[in-house]
This record gives sequence, C-alpha cells and structure tokens, in this order.
Amino acid sequence: MPRLSRALRAAALAASLIASSSLVPAAEAAAPSAKQYIPIATYRVGAYASSGTPVWGGTIDYLRYINEVEGGINGVKLVWEECETEWAVEKGVECYERLKGGREGSPAPLFLPHGDPISKALTEKSVADKIPLLTTGYGRTEAIDGRVFPYSFTVLFSFWSEASSAVNYIAEQVGGKDKLKGLKIATVYHDSPYGKETQVPLDLLAKTYGFENIQIAVPHPGNDQSAQWARIRQIKPDWVFLRGWGVMTPVAIKTAAKTGFPVDHIIGGIWSGSEEDVRPAGSVGKGYLAITPFPAGSEFGILKKIKAAIVDQGKSDLKDLKSFGSVYYNSGVIETIIAVEAIRTAQARFGHRPLNGEETQWGLEHLVLDEARLKELGADGLVQPLRLSAKDHEGGGAGKVLQWDGAKWTIVSNGWVKSDRELLLPVIYERAAAYAREKGITPRSEDTAEAGAK
Repeated sequence: MPRLSRALRAAALAASLIASSSLVPAAEAAAPSAKQYIPIATYRVGAYASSGTPVWGGTIDYLRYINEVEGGINGVKLVWEECETEWAVEKGVECYERLKGGREGSPAPLFLPHGDPISKALTEKSVADKIPLLTTGYGRTEAIDGRVFPYSFTVLFSFWSEASSAVNYIAEQVGGKDKLKGLKIATVYHDSPYGKETQVPLDLLAKTYGFENIQIAVPHPGNDQSAQWARIRQIKPDWVFLRGWGVMTPVAIKTAAKTGFPVDHIIGGIWSGSEEDVRPAGSVGKGYLAITPFPAGSEFGILKKIKAAIVDQGKSDLKDLKSFGSVYYNSGVIETIIAVEAIRTAQARFGHRPLNGEETQWGLEHLVLDEARLKELGADGLVQPLRLSAKDHEGGGAGKVLQWDGAKWTIVSNGWVKSDRELLLPVIYERAAAYAREKGITPRSEDTAEAGAK
C-alpha cells in the first residue's frame, strides 16, 4: 500500500477521532440485552409472613416500576429471584450461598438479608465474596464504620439512632432535653440480641440527660406479658419504649391497656410500628406511637406513580391491596430506592451495564440522596436525606413518629426526629475498632476507600 502523505495522514487521524468520539454515548448506553440481577431473601411463610409479605410487595413493585416506566437503570433492565428463609438464620445463609453467584449473565450487586440475625451471620462471608449487605432499619450497629465493615451497610436508621430519636421525641414533648432529668423511661424489649441492641445507647443517654433507664425483658414470643406490665404499674414510668417483634407488640398494647398505662405514652421501635402490630390490638391501640424511618401513607409522589403504573394495571405483587402505602410496603419501596440509586451512582463511574458487588459497594459509599434528588424521585418526605461514606454507612440517623388513630397511622412529629449522632458515633467507632482488633482486621483508610473498586 502506498505511503500516505502527511496531509492525508492528518485527515485520516481527524476522521478517526471524530468516529471514536461519536461512539462514546453508544459505549455508555446499555446493551439491549443487559440485565442486572437482584437477589431477594424473603419470608412469605412462617411466623413472620404477615410482616414480610407487604415488604416484598413494595420491593417488587418498585423494581417493576423501574423496568416498565424508566426502562431499567440507564437502560439496564432488572431481573430478580426470591429465596424463602422463613426468617431463619440457617436458611438465610443457604439463600445467600445459592444466589450470590448471580443469574442470566449478571453478577449479584448486593444482598438484602431481611433479618437481623441473618445479616450478622453473613458479615464475614460478604467481605470474602465482596457483596454488600444492605440492611435498612436493622443490622450490626458497628457496621456504620465502613472502614472496618466495608461490605455491611446499616443504612438509614440503626437501632442506636432509633433509641436516641425516641428519647429526643420525648424531650420535645416535655419541653426540652433539660426536662428529661428525673424522668423514668422503661424499655420493654424482646429478650434476644435484637431486643438488647439499644441497652448500651440508652445507658449512655440516661447518664447524659439524667433520666432513669429501666430495662424489662419479655421472653419470645411474648404471648403473656402480665408480669412485665404489673411491674410497669408498680414502677410508674413516664414513658415506655417498646422494642418488640411479631405477636409481642399487640400483646404489649392490650396488656398495657388492662393495667391502665396510657398507650399514647408508649413509643414502639421500628419493628413494633406497623399496621400488622396495632390492628390485632383492637380499639385499645388508638393513640399508640411508633418511631420509624418508614413513614406510612400513599400520598408521596413515588407512591402515586407506582399506583398508576403498577397497582392500577393489575401488576402489583401485593395480594391484599389494603397494604399499599403501609409501613411495611413503604419500607420495601424505600430500601429498593436506596439499592437502585446506589447502582445508578456506581454506573456513573463504571458504565451503564450490570455491576458486581465490589462496584456497587463503591456506589453505596458514594451515595448522596439530597433534598433535590429525593424530590426528583418523588420520595421527598418518604426517604430521609442520606449521604454515605466509608466512615459512615448509616448516612441518616433520623425517624418520624407515627400515631395510630384506630384505622391508620398519622405522622405526628415535626419532620424527621434526628438522633444524637455526635454523642453516639464515637462509641460506635470504639466498638468497631474493638471488633477489628478481635478479628485481626486492619481498618481501611478513607483514602483507600475513596479509590474504590478497580
């Protein structure tokens, strides 16, 4: 072939650059067949099925909304698979092992354990496999420190934040934190590691603000609480913080009413604050309070969109549409918004394609859901503003207080009730450092974490 002249070579190079630059948008766009696999651990059967089923309704309806209305995440369609755990640790671990390899050519970008004990059992496995565990409103509190727990994300509202926000709401009702001094706050808790999770922060808060911290255990499952509430009647606390699960919550409400304790001075924790928790209590549940990162209601913008595009078209995963907009349904929507936005964040760095766990972990640690983005999503008021980092895998730390009016929940707090994170985080970081020493873990530096996946 004859040698090109300098002018021709220059022209050829320019044409090549133009052609390659025109390919950039196409390279960023997802291939038509690209699919992102989402594994989902569920419990549609067993003792907690009535609680779990609405969650998957919210989760799957939002995934369908992303596919059918938005065409996927930047063109990457979502596929998912359920695995039944019955909320049992052994089955939860089995589901993780079965699903972690991915499907349809897509790796697993993250795993939703849907169970506090399951999430803790998977802590070390997730690090070895480089698959993030996304736990919203539950999970290991120390995992807020992502320098020690790079693949555990206790996003949104840890149990420590739950306890602190509940105390701060009480402070608002009595006229300020200085008025907490001398009050009696009793915690009636499920006698399990989950139930005991708030004992350390409540002890710290009691010492800081001067209230009396009373702890009263209820053995699982909590069908008989006569002895516990007889003690409440004797002690006469000003407020009760209820940390139940399952049947324990309605039994507590009914027993409190029998003993004469005012239910409007009982604040349920995250997993004692659903419609399923108060309806079985009947009329005596009217006035009961709960603090949650999952506000009930169907008037949020994204809920209206899901209703029009999915529910009204007969495509909802819900069998009982009365659960639409419930606390548990909305919790499924909220956690899936966080998962989808983490993947979207990671795609901006790694490309519009199915992502693996290491890439999604980077997306989670760089996730920002500010007021502007939440408004774009139609999730303002439904999801609290979040900003995650390697040092902070919680990112929020606030809840809303709901009150049961006999038929539905009403938000009674003035916006999001923030926790005392400035007080709690140093203790959490100390506990994470102790875990690192025990396990021989060298914590990541924030510079290393910022570098992200390769």
